[in-house]
Amino acid sequence: MDPEDLQPKRVPDRLQALAKEDISLLGVDELNERITLLDAEIARSRAMIASKQGSLTEAEAVFRKS
Repeated sequence: MDPEDLQPKRVPDRLQALAKEDISLLGVDELNERITLLDAEIARSRAMIASKQGSLTEAEAVFRKS
């Protein structure tokens, strides 16, 4: 087994695979479910960005006070 097989897949690889999926065979309900899941993932990603930006702002504030 190649050591790379043990490494987690990089996010861009998974996103590219998702974008390349053939969705033409999915029904309307399945497509709506997919959109709901993707919207939830977008919200989760935005929340993480906000959290990281808040942490960065707090860290910058600490170092400016010095």
